[in-house]
Amino acid sequence: MRSSKIISRLDNMLTEAMNGSFVEASYDETELSRLESKFRRYIMMKETASEKVEAERSAIKELVTDISHQTKTPLSNVLLYTQLLKEQCTDENVALYIDQISMQTAKLEFLIQSLVKISRLESGMVVLSPSQQPVEPLLTQAIEIAGGRAKAKGITVKFLKNKDSEDSFGEKDICALYDFRWTLEALGNLLDNAVKYSPAGSTVTVRVKPFEMFVCISVEDTGIGIPEAEQAQIFERFYRGKNAGKEEGSGVGLYLTRMILSKERGYIKVTSKENQGSTFLMYLLRE
Repeated sequence: MRSSKIISRLDNMLTEAMNGSFVEASYDETELSRLESKFRRYIMMKETASEKVEAERSAIKELVTDISHQTKTPLSNVLLYTQLLKEQCTDENVALYIDQISMQTAKLEFLIQSLVKISRLESGMVVLSPSQQPVEPLLTQAIEIAGGRAKAKGITVKFLKNKDSEDSFGEKDICALYDFRWTLEALGNLLDNAVKYSPAGSTVTVRVKPFEMFVCISVEDTGIGIPEAEQAQIFERFYRGKNAGKEEGSGVGLYLTRMILSKERGYIKVTSKENQGSTFLMYLLRE
């Protein structure tokens, strides 16, 4: 009977703790009373820790918001004034310095905005809202955005469909579960990298293929490739491959892409051979 009573009380303690209504009931010197007292202290410590974490999260949210707000106007003004200076400048050497200021300011603005996005996702400030929708509008818009930089390098960004090739895929009615805005950001990062690290005059190929549980969007290039030893590290924050040093970059794009897909319960993979190109594969839940 005693064992049955102890088990019953332990069961009630756990139930009350899960419901947030645990109250110490015994105040004698029995083992059960001592256990209840320790359990109450444990719950109080957990509540204190949770409150501390929530306070830190709120502080991070406030800091991120302040950084985003306080840097936006000064950076925009610097870009504006450098443009005005360039229009008034007649000295070619000075114009080169102005171009460098403008380029470095744009890089800083991009880096700050990328870090703000990462911080908002990590701190829970932004909640993705995936919904069932066709993937072709996502691909079309991402390719259109990447088109300007690709054209400047003479690179063709091609979306292969069944009508274009026997071994390609892409259907208007293929749907997946994703947040359009954030997944566009993720796919845009892959296309930006593909264009950046591909030689002039080459082709970047985008494909889409449905599987039973996921829809796969692949971005294939013929660029510098990624050594096998680095392929597990490229999705880490600020990591840049040894071969990437010649190109401008911050090392946050792939990290942000992986985080976005993870928030949507998807994932990303890469297959690559050094000096032969890379294929990044985004997997989105079908439903």
